[in-house]
Amino acid sequence: MSAFTILFVPGLRDHVEDHWQTHAARALPGSVTVEPLTADRLSSAARVAALDAALGAISGDVVIAAHSAGSLMVAAWARNPTRAIRGALLATPADVENPLPPGYPALADLRDGGWLPIPRAALPFPALVAASRNDPLARFEKVEELARAWGAELYDAGAVGHLNPPSGFGVWDDALPLIERLSKSRP
Repeated sequence: MSAFTILFVPGLRDHVEDHWQTHAARALPGSVTVEPLTADRLSSAARVAALDAALGAISGDVVIAAHSAGSLMVAAWARNPTRAIRGALLATPADVENPLPPGYPALADLRDGGWLPIPRAALPFPALVAASRNDPLARFEKVEELARAWGAELYDAGAVGHLNPPSGFGVWDDALPLIERLSKSRP
C-alpha cells in the first residue's frame, strides 16, 4: 500500500484514541488524517472544506477511509471533486436524517449545519460501504440504500455496532484488507 496515501476521515467526534481508524493509521506509515475543526464543528461545508484541503496537500494516489459522518463528508465532497480518488471505504455511515441517540447532535442542529439531506449522487470512484447489522446510528437497510445510491459495493460487516470503542472496536480486523482491496481499484 506504500504507493498510495491513505486519508482517514473521522466522523463528528473527530480523533478517538482507541478507534479502528487510529489503529489503522498507526499500521499504515505515511497515512494522513483530516485535522479536527476548531470552529464550526457542526458545519458540513467546513468539514468538506477540511477534507478538500487535506486531499489537496497529498501528491499521488489516494484511498479514503471514512467513518460515520466522515462517510457523509466524502459523499458531499464527491459532488464537486477537485481530484481523482483511487477508492473509498465508507464505514458505518450515520443516518443523520433520523434522530440520533442521546449524546449525538440533534436533528435540528444537523439540519442547521447543512448535513441534510444526505447526498445520494453516484460517487465518481470505487467505494465499499461497510454496514453493521446492529448500528445504533443507522439501520442496515438505510446504509444498504445509501450504498446503492452511491454506486458502491455493500460490505456486510456483521453485528459490529457503530464500529467504535463503545461497540468494542478498537482494532477492526477487516479495515486493512478492505483498504488494500481499494488500493488496487481502477477509478
